[in-house]
Amino acid sequence: MQSNLKPLTDFLVGLGIEAVLHTGKNYLAHLTGVHQLMRSYGLDHELCRAGLFHSIYGTQQFQGFKLELQRRPELESLIDPRAERLAFWNCLMDRSSFDGLLAQADGPYLVRNRETGEIMSLTRGEFDDLACVHLFDWLEQVRRSSLGWGYRRAAYQRMAERAGTTAQRAYEAVFSMAPTPPQHDR
Repeated sequence: MQSNLKPLTDFLVGLGIEAVLHTGKNYLAHLTGVHQLMRSYGLDHELCRAGLFHSIYGTQQFQGFKLELQRRPELESLIDPRAERLAFWNCLMDRSSFDGLLAQADGPYLVRNRETGEIMSLTRGEFDDLACVHLFDWLEQVRRSSLGWGYRRAAYQRMAERAGTTAQRAYEAVFSMAPTPPQHDR
């Protein structure tokens, strides 16, 4: 059962994120949208919380808001250690190093921190959870994103496969709405 989200959204509102734009809506709406989408697919409590805070420290693509890394302990106590670690990894990972590991069967999964260059070592379970959080972030915004439906599409499909049946269903449901390329006469 999901606990009350009010303290979490109050924390986010207190950061002023409602004034930050993100893919055609405000940043708070995107974050809560990711959480709601994950919850609608029955994902576990900690994954949903990681989804709510998936870009809190800024990501490789989104730099519109960045909570200071010194506040990690505060966020960890608010959302729990596993959810905070997933959010941290999602924010700091170099996406090309992450994408390059999607076909890897066994861990450890060595993802490069895009800011420090250090290697973040994840277990298979952690990597698959990170793939799930990262995927649902994209699923929530792909219809509005200027990057388009083709952006990293093969990687997102592999994330869905890694994250399991639920993630695959979500991927298929969202991508079934993708426009089909025009057919040209030959």
